[in-house]
Amino acid sequence: MSSSSDQNVSVEPTMAADENNANTVSAKRRRPGRLILMASVPVLLAVIGGYVYVTGGRIVSTENAYVSQDQVRIVPQVSGEIVAIGPGENDRIDKGSLLFRIDDATYVNAVDQAKAAVASARLDVEKLKTDYLKAVAQLDTAEKALDIARTRQSRQKTLLGQGAVSQTALDEADLTLKTAEGSVTGARQDVASARAALGGDPEIETDRHPDVMAALARLSAAELNLERTRVTAPADGIVTQTTSLRPGQYVSTASSVLTLVETASTVIEANFKETELTHMRAGQPVEVTIDAYPDTTISGSVESIGAGTGSAFSLIPAQNASGNWVKVVQRVPVRIALNLDDRAPPLRIGMSATVDVDTGHARGLPHFVENGLAALGLGETAIAATGARNE
Repeated sequence: MSSSSDQNVSVEPTMAADENNANTVSAKRRRPGRLILMASVPVLLAVIGGYVYVTGGRIVSTENAYVSQDQVRIVPQVSGEIVAIGPGENDRIDKGSLLFRIDDATYVNAVDQAKAAVASARLDVEKLKTDYLKAVAQLDTAEKALDIARTRQSRQKTLLGQGAVSQTALDEADLTLKTAEGSVTGARQDVASARAALGGDPEIETDRHPDVMAALARLSAAELNLERTRVTAPADGIVTQTTSLRPGQYVSTASSVLTLVETASTVIEANFKETELTHMRAGQPVEVTIDAYPDTTISGSVESIGAGTGSAFSLIPAQNASGNWVKVVQRVPVRIALNLDDRAPPLRIGMSATVDVDTGHARGLPHFVENGLAALGLGETAIAATGARNE
């Protein structure tokens, strides 16, 4: 009995030693693969990160962007009392639709008076033409009387030389001649005055006469004011601030009474950092996401880049002449045109948006890497492979 138990005790340590040796051999066999895996993961991550860095950077984004639409301040061009109002608050209207109407009684009366003035001016011109013809006829009569007076004076002078008449008869003939000459001079002045009253042209058309043209201009102005009592929308859009209008309210030409937001002029005003404009150009593609519609992406393009930073056009531009000046990255407004269709969601002025501009220019390789590759003759190949320097 004791001998068998001794054998069992000696066998168990031997089996345990064999198992430990086997585990040690297995661990030694797995260690190179584990080391290779542990070393390759950081390298792979570095390669992927480097590729993403080199080929990235072509998309420039900003959340400092807002929906912009042109606003038209509706100011009546004539004064008066409002008698009718067309649309309600935030109603969508078409171009030419009635916004409100001003009492036109005064302006109708002004048109009637202007029409009467035109008719009176035309009658005056016709009278001037008659006066001109009368003056011409009187001049003709005066000239014939002058011819007769000259003939008589010449005859009396001849008879006086023959002793057939007295000196008194000749003196009377001379007086008659001078009177006839004066009548001709006056008649000629009357003709010239009548011609001047007709603008220097006796054959002038009645409506081309200055007095008639002035009367017609006043009539046109009166009719225009009458037309302006009916205020219409200058463009398609949405009307706002109409709640301040009431029938019976008096409006003047110096006050803005409501606002029309032109929905057809919808753009995005995006404010990019000045450091993001290096490769941005007009015409580059853009994707816009409106905060109110996060699941909808609207395409567009860069329409224009502002002429200066926002602070440069502020009412009081910043002065950086002090000694404690701190450099701050400025923002430049960029106007984004949108490709809108019937499926686009309704956009409201002032809505926040996120703008992504594809500049088509990747970061590329760092300069020291490019210089090293260029020394090896691989610079152009590496740059082309990474897509760097794309404009």
